[in-house]
Amino acid sequence: MYAQRKSASSPRNHGRPGFQRTPIRARMGLLMRRSQDFGPLGDAEPALRNTGLSLAPISIDDAALSAGGVTILPTARTEDIDSGALKGLVVPGGSAEPDATGEALKDAVTRTLAKGAPVLAFGEGVSSALRAAGRDPAEFADYPAVLIQSDGVRPLVDMNAVTEEAKGIG
Repeated sequence: MYAQRKSASSPRNHGRPGFQRTPIRARMGLLMRRSQDFGPLGDAEPALRNTGLSLAPISIDDAALSAGGVTILPTARTEDIDSGALKGLVVPGGSAEPDATGEALKDAVTRTLAKGAPVLAFGEGVSSALRAAGRDPAEFADYPAVLIQSDGVRPLVDMNAVTEEAKGIG
């Protein structure tokens, strides 16, 4: 047995399958916001990645975001929504946006819905995204996340609901 373990041809993981990353099915824009969070659902990024969605940071004001000494550069633009390179938009909660950023958010959400792509909104981003989509946020104020599509809004009550909806994107 000892000699077999030292052999270069023996499996190093002793028959257990190794970690395999989930294949990417679709790329979604992740709206960069200061104090970004996903509300009561915690960090939704890993859950979305595990369903095959790649999240590309997208800046609505054409600037990098610096948080805690780390600079995050945008890898996508709102024009990528128009071209179809992004299959949707993720709007996390974050700091309240000034008027200029509010208009840019409205532009990004409007472009996404016009393309027939979904908008996933979390935490404080739910009301911002719903207002940007021209919908009343009061009806969905108690939900931690929503899926906004051109034909309606679907409330998402927990991370299981988010991952189920995410599986259908792309």
